Amino acid sequence: HAVGLFETMAGGVRPDQAGGGAFVTRLHDHLDRLAVSAKQLRLTDDLRKPALGEAVLRVVERCGLGRLRVRLAITGGDLNLLAGSDGAHDPTVLITAQPATEYPEAMFEQGVRVAIADAKANPFDPTASHKTLSYWWRLAALRDAGAKGAAEALVFQVTNHLCGGCVSNAFVVKDGALLTPIARGEEAEGALPSPVLPGITRGAVIDAARDLGIDATARMLTIDDLLGADEVFLTNSSWGVLPVVAVEASSIGRGVVGEVTSGMMRHLSAAL
Repeated sequence: HAVGLFETMAGGVRPDQAGGGAFVTRLHDHLDRLAVSAKQLRLTDDLRKPALGEAVLRVVERCGLGRLRVRLAITGGDLNLLAGSDGAHDPTVLITAQPATEYPEAMFEQGVRVAIADAKANPFDPTASHKTLSYWWRLAALRDAGAKGAAEALVFQVTNHLCGGCVSNAFVVKDGALLTPIARGEEAEGALPSPVLPGITRGAVIDAARDLGIDATARMLTIDDLLGADEVFLTNSSWGVLPVVAVEASSIGRGVVGEVTSGMMRHLSAAL
């Protein structure tokens, strides 16, 4: 019944490192987010993060050298929601690793075009801002975008404010500053709950912006903010920072990869 959560992470094995060299980028951040979601959605209150982290690294180590796409999923297991055992479930854990997707260099050098998804995110859906296993509608929108020759589909909320990509977070660059939709946990008191996932790479970009002296603000963004941006880029753990040069038929800025986006790509790549 799609009762479960997952994290998709980038990892690999560095042959020149002692102790096996297995690594997963921002593993502890992923585990922290997973634990918060498990507790908030009442899947389990007792997620053993150190043991999960060790298990993930062992899977990566056994896969050997090369860049890997690592997926950690926890499901409801033998779940009886009518039994009243709230927060005391024993989830099933599945960890898989496979060669990382090789994205064409042109995507990062020339940027991509994105589409607008027909589906809308609902701030009153308590699962909307979590990485649950119920991803069908997002993948369907992504498939429709691919049929249009787009690399991703942008999802708006039912309030017509930008949420992000089907599998990514979104950033707008305006006058040298970064703007990004408000994510879960960042809402002002009394505001609607946010259906935006607090992305791990999104957080890394915000931290990097502050290190580089770039203003980064989370706020509600409209279609006008998006189309009027100087630059737009998307983030996730698989591709890092992906430049967007067009939304549907509308060019973003000058229709080329901008300086802020390029700088952020270099900074995050150097930090890995």
